Amino acid sequence: MTKRKWLFGVAVLALIGVAVFARGYWSAEKAVAQQPGPGARAVAVEVAKAVRRKVPVRLDALGTVTPMASVALKARVDTTITAVHFVDGAHVNKGDPLFTLDCRVMDAQITTTEGAIARDKAQLAGAQRDVTRYTDLVSKNATPVTNLDNAKTQADVYKAAIQSDTGLLDNLKVQRSFCDVAAPITGRISAANVKTGNFVRQADTTPMATINQMAPVYVSFTVPQKNLPAIRAAIAAGTATVEAAVAGQPKRAEGTVSMIENTVDASTGMATIRATMPNTDELLWPGSLVTAEMTLRVEDAVTVPSNAVSVSQTGSFVFVVVDGKAKVQPVTVEREAGLDSVITAGLKGGETVVTDGQLKLSNGTPVNPRGGKPPGKGGKTAGS
Repeated sequence: MTKRKWLFGVAVLALIGVAVFARGYWSAEKAVAQQPGPGARAVAVEVAKAVRRKVPVRLDALGTVTPMASVALKARVDTTITAVHFVDGAHVNKGDPLFTLDCRVMDAQITTTEGAIARDKAQLAGAQRDVTRYTDLVSKNATPVTNLDNAKTQADVYKAAIQSDTGLLDNLKVQRSFCDVAAPITGRISAANVKTGNFVRQADTTPMATINQMAPVYVSFTVPQKNLPAIRAAIAAGTATVEAAVAGQPKRAEGTVSMIENTVDASTGMATIRATMPNTDELLWPGSLVTAEMTLRVEDAVTVPSNAVSVSQTGSFVFVVVDGKAKVQPVTVEREAGLDSVITAGLKGGETVVTDGQLKLSNGTPVNPRGGKPPGKGGKTAGS
């Protein structure tokens, strides 16, 4: 019995020894496999430099172009259009003639009123002569005072008639001015909704035409309320600018922030920002949608191409080339800036980072850099 126990113990110890030996052998083999040997083949990769440069902090949003002034031209008298003096969609200046209306009836009324005023003035002159004559006679006791009073009353009646007719004439002249419709602002006019020969009325709801001011214009867009403190600080510092990009147009319109709406939309948590754009080249068209890029400030930061940044369970990292080998370098990405990523921790600038071929790399893998493009110079979002 004792011998059997002894043999059993020896067998157990032998099995344990074999297991320990096998485990150590496979662990060592695995470690050797993970570590590139001295003759390991270098992996061809694309690289770029981490650059410390000035990077704008921007907010992106979808905006709408609205005119500063828009005038709908409507008839102020009931009459017929006799002439249209503009081409549909043309640029017009303030004071340019646009429509001529038929005002012959009004011209006749003006002539009649002017005749009535002339008659009243003649009658007033006769009444004033009577007042002078009766005044002289009363001083000589040659006529009753009643005659003098009646002459003065008649003179006052004619004065009142002249005043009334003059007011009527002024009103007719104002009405007559409505027959010559001129551009009240400078801008671009729409197509004429009425042409020569059409009858227009004051009660018409459809305007004869509409003029939109084209330069300058507003660009309105919304931003999350969390960005308001940074926006207000940028406006106070004078560093806030706005660029508007039109789809399909390489050129951008530049402007400045002119207003922050005094309330935040409680249903969306968004605040409305309005920027003033000079728009002298009429790049921005009222009613069109644009991409508004608001620059809050420009700060010094380290950037790398965004395709150099990889993400793992422990966070973001890049492969840095050191002495011909790839090294895993954890980094902190603050935001995107165009095609670049802004790094706030992990890089100081000047490092060579891998931008293509990361899937073939591990820590310590030999690499064969093929060059690459330096980080771009775009500036995009800081959160929108």
